[in-house]
Amino acid sequence: MPRPKRQGIQNDAFKDPLSDYASPTYPDNLQRVLNEEPITRLKITPFTCVDVEQKVSKVMQMMDELQIACVMVTRKDRLVGIFSERDVLEKTSHQFDEFQDKPIRSVMTRKPTFIYTTDTLVKALALMAVGGFRHVPILDADGKVAGIIGPRRVNTYLRACLNEK
Repeated sequence: MPRPKRQGIQNDAFKDPLSDYASPTYPDNLQRVLNEEPITRLKITPFTCVDVEQKVSKVMQMMDELQIACVMVTRKDRLVGIFSERDVLEKTSHQFDEFQDKPIRSVMTRKPTFIYTTDTLVKALALMAVGGFRHVPILDADGKVAGIIGPRRVNTYLRACLNEK
């Protein structure tokens, strides 16, 4: 039995939908930065990670000494939670004696929302606004913690962008 002929797409029948794609234009540098620059353009380091078994009192002491608002909680270099000043107030302040010797995993915020190093600032700001987060962890392509952003870092970066000519 003869083999049927394959019918392919003729060259003139296919038009690449991206062949006439034009990059968006923005009215100013700030809007371009918000929509196109990866989050790594901001200062995303330093950051502090603690192990899930670290004691609550030690983590709080570390936060005080380093004058930081939150730490990321990890297990085997993977993000499993975040512990912030808000957690201190809402989860431990009313019964500190009960929680001080417990592991941080007992009071951390589990499964925190995060972004990747390739995401844009506008995505981070949207997550912060919609989710009510002050700090957003940043993961690399392998899922390891690469940094964190918060209001101070965002403010510093945006002010610099506004001052650019």
